[in-house]
Amino acid sequence: MTATMQDVARLAGVSTKTVSNVINARPYVSEETRVKVEAAIDALDYKLNLAARNLRSGRSGVIGLAVPSLTVAYFAELAEATIAAAEEHGLVVQIERTGSAERERALLDSPRLQHIDGLILNPMDHGAEELEGVELSVPTVVLGDHPVGGAAVHVSTDQRAAAELATEHLLLTGRRRIAAIGARSADTRGSAALRFEGYRAVLERAGIAVERNLVAEADPWTQVNGAAAMRELLGRGARFDAVFAFNDSLALGAMRALDDAGLHVPSDIAVIGIDNIAESAYSIPSLSTVDLGGRRIAETAVAALAEQVRSNERPAPRRVLVDFGLVVRESTGR
Repeated sequence: MTATMQDVARLAGVSTKTVSNVINARPYVSEETRVKVEAAIDALDYKLNLAARNLRSGRSGVIGLAVPSLTVAYFAELAEATIAAAEEHGLVVQIERTGSAERERALLDSPRLQHIDGLILNPMDHGAEELEGVELSVPTVVLGDHPVGGAAVHVSTDQRAAAELATEHLLLTGRRRIAAIGARSADTRGSAALRFEGYRAVLERAGIAVERNLVAEADPWTQVNGAAAMRELLGRGARFDAVFAFNDSLALGAMRALDDAGLHVPSDIAVIGIDNIAESAYSIPSLSTVDLGGRRIAETAVAALAEQVRSNERPAPRRVLVDFGLVVRESTGR
């Protein structure tokens, strides 16, 4: 005979409401009570009937995650962290790869959204005005600072400050001619613009002029384009003793191109990235980086979206900033 929530409540000596609070990971349950309920669930092998619950509530139990690409390691790791965080809320994640501003807009206008409870959107680095006037049909949390329709909650990291931290680290290692890889001349408000602003601000404070000859564009931010950008810098005959790559994938590609050119990291050229993707700890040399807190971003975004879905109300507009930190490894001469 299949166990019910009432059976769990009787065994644990609590109300069915308390059992529901434990199952849905609500905060107002004592640790002692939570342990008793979880033990009762295990003892009875209780399985929550999600289909019945969703039918009663009018919800699907599915949320969407839309990212520009899954070939960029940061977004793949963000998707993994979002799935793990959603499981803690009893939710399933449907992944959407947008790849362009047009596909983002098509997704936000798509009737497919009627089948999910809410959406976490990491927009493309295009002009912010692209999605500013979009009507959102489901609760939405935006990753980053792009204004998107009436989205109330933005979860992000201070990308300019993260870029400043990376550039300052290179200066503190004694480097003075710092190249930048990942700029985008068409990006005036997105991640590339913010990271370039941070790079430029630190150099200017140190009395170092920004040399356009030391700045290479790359789009998208992949290892292939990082290697190509580095080859471009070397082909210009540019002299530099350090590289700030706007993400780790670019940095890893740049290090490969440096090795191909017979240059050594960090003795000839120091390299730092941003994101702290998993493979950055295992490259040779291991890559110094700024950890943007991808797991914390995912957890914060899922929690904010789950709260919107549960309350069925649009929350007051707010921006949630996630902390970041420097991770020093071999590529900058640890």
